[in-house]
Amino acid sequence: MRAYVLAVFVVLVGAVASQKYTTKYDNVDLDQIIKSDRLLKNYLDCILEKGNCTPDGQELKKNIPDALLTDCSKCSDKQKDGTKKILKHLVKNKREWFDEVAAKYDPEGVFREKNREEYAKEGITF
Repeated sequence: MRAYVLAVFVVLVGAVASQKYTTKYDNVDLDQIIKSDRLLKNYLDCILEKGNCTPDGQELKKNIPDALLTDCSKCSDKQKDGTKKILKHLVKNKREWFDEVAAKYDPEGVFREKNREEYAKEGITF
């Protein structure tokens, strides 16, 4: 249920044979995760290798690099929307958490620069 959280980055869980990420977690209630610092922090700790990962968190961590490199080309529309929702929350409300994830997964700022205009339309300012 909580796996979708960083769908935060972007992205999302498990590649399947069709070269798309699994939609297994597409019905996760992201609002519930956003409202709980504890849940959100658990996922962030997982992807930052600071804490234990649930199986869905492990899938998320595994797929973040690919999703960033491919501009989430393997993501469903729902996953892309979820990613924007999480990013927007992190940037506006938990900037220090966003910065820590960005430093690990986008240290040169390639993803942020490439997507700056698109995400700005969503109210996300990198």
